[in-house]
Amino acid sequence: MAKPTSAEAGLEAQPAPSPLASYFPGYFAMVMATGIIAIGCRSLGIPWLGEALYVVAAAAYVVIAVLTTARLVRYPRLVTADITSHAKGFAFTTAVAGTEVLGAASLILFGWWQLALALWWVGVALWAVLIYTTLIAVVLREEKPGFTAGINGTWFLLTVSTESIVVLGALLLPQIGGEALAFTCLAFFCLGILLYVIVMTMIFARWTFYRLSLADEDPPTWIAAGAVAITALAGSNLLLARTADPLLERMAPAIELFVVLAWATSTFWFPLMVAIGVWKHVVNRFPLRYHPSYWALVFPLGMYAVATFKMRLAIELGMLAWLPVVALAIALVAWAATFFGLIHHVTRATTAG
Repeated sequence: MAKPTSAEAGLEAQPAPSPLASYFPGYFAMVMATGIIAIGCRSLGIPWLGEALYVVAAAAYVVIAVLTTARLVRYPRLVTADITSHAKGFAFTTAVAGTEVLGAASLILFGWWQLALALWWVGVALWAVLIYTTLIAVVLREEKPGFTAGINGTWFLLTVSTESIVVLGALLLPQIGGEALAFTCLAFFCLGILLYVIVMTMIFARWTFYRLSLADEDPPTWIAAGAVAITALAGSNLLLARTADPLLERMAPAIELFVVLAWATSTFWFPLMVAIGVWKHVVNRFPLRYHPSYWALVFPLGMYAVATFKMRLAIELGMLAWLPVVALAIALVAWAATFFGLIHHVTRATTAG
């Protein structure tokens, strides 16, 4: 048998990369997906399942927060490189949406409004730090990637994180009240819509005028639908809380228009998302393996179910009573498949280690 060369020996001597070093920055999407499905279960009459999922979401939130902090302490340069990059930077804002969704679940499932308020403030602080860190970095960077390499579905998290603040803030309005909170929610609601228009324009141009790559069309693409679904939910929550402040009463007709627009847009995108998935995994036989980014596929399904349920209540639309049930069932199947994929992935990694 031939002896290994010095170069090969050097490679063999190198330690395996630490899992923490390559830790996925958007793992809080698991909290987003689990938390919103827990809310959906509670809203549609399965409280025990909602409470069980809440426990999973809360535990995941703590674990992911610890791992994210550990990576920041252990590998600050890698974290800095990720958060200032075009491709990965906005994935960090899943921490914002995960915090706000967990707060909303705490309030809806258990009535813990003090915890919900604390999480709302944490989410607002994270939004300010994470959004502007990445945005300033990608704007001021001298050497920038090409259009197709620089933008992906994670950019829709600009809207998701922004609207998540409204989702929880509007739920807190009946308890806290105040013109300041009402105006803040309304301002974030409008900002989220504008950010969606900006990002969707760029993504749609990429989809329609550049060749699709199997590696690029990943699960975060589904956030295109999830971003407008959470916008519909945020607006519906504002409508349901409009008696808490005169400002929301005056703006109710405009909010209702945007709610229907957002819901219709979300519904419009789902067939395209399914078509892309079929093209990737069936036509081109791209392997379907667990990756943490798949939580970004589960989240829009759960969010659509809850958004449709709340929209029906907000605008008194009885004919869609069947849709949230169907959407939640699909979301639960997707959640279970992704969760068991995570368990299998962790088990394999632990056994191999």
